[in-house]
Amino acid sequence: MGRIGAKLDIDFVVSTGDNFYDNGLNSQHDPSFRQSFTNVYKYRSLQTPWFSVLGNHDYRGDAEAQLSPFLRKIDARWFCLRSFIVNAEPVEIIFVDTTPLVNSYFLNPYRQTYDWRGITPRTNYITNLLKDVESVLRDSRAKWKIVVGHHAIRSIGYHGDTEELKSQLLPILKAYDVDFYINGHDHSLQHISDTNSRIQFLTSGAGSKAWKGSMRKQKREGVRFYYDGEGFLSLQFSKFDTRIAFYDVYGTILHTWSASKPFLQPYNTSTIN
Repeated sequence: MGRIGAKLDIDFVVSTGDNFYDNGLNSQHDPSFRQSFTNVYKYRSLQTPWFSVLGNHDYRGDAEAQLSPFLRKIDARWFCLRSFIVNAEPVEIIFVDTTPLVNSYFLNPYRQTYDWRGITPRTNYITNLLKDVESVLRDSRAKWKIVVGHHAIRSIGYHGDTEELKSQLLPILKAYDVDFYINGHDHSLQHISDTNSRIQFLTSGAGSKAWKGSMRKQKREGVRFYYDGEGFLSLQFSKFDTRIAFYDVYGTILHTWSASKPFLQPYNTSTIN
């Protein structure tokens, strides 16, 4: 990943959640932050901002610890909020906190403990979140629109589609011509094209616990690429086009795809309230 980052001269890194296994951080002073982040991603090309969302495993610990500005004092690269916007013209990236939308975590059949501080009442949280996402996309003038969340909308991996996102988030993405939806959750690499819109669904959750050997036989329409092993994804944008590439853990290119569009300069961040 570091070698590819240097070759591409990357501007920033996106983390699709489940940042710390298995149960997030236990506090903002948890040594796991240094052990699993600072001490791992040492390559020079990776000394750039890391924009991260929370995954369901992050909510099993002290979720608010990952949102704390204190972590940025330890490692200035770290930037994690529940939902936020990164303007990296010609691209606008909307990071969405998807875990609260998933019903099973609240039914909790596996008796896991989740940190729902800041989420309850859940209905209000979800309503406001979806309204804010729609407002941002409606007002966006970016050439390329990307939405990032932890859970998949389309996946043929172990977890499969997330029905709550298909019913609540996907209609908004389609209405405002989102180009890419990027997620983690399934420990694989995937590229699925939506057959009814321009959306490309990209799964990049293969940082660990890969090789599950479970690919669903159903709902394979639009599938362009699936890889069950470890790896990562890159997106490059120029004035006129974009190119995505999936890599295995050694940096070997496994799949590429490109598209064209006309242009528009450095990123800044703002919070979705």
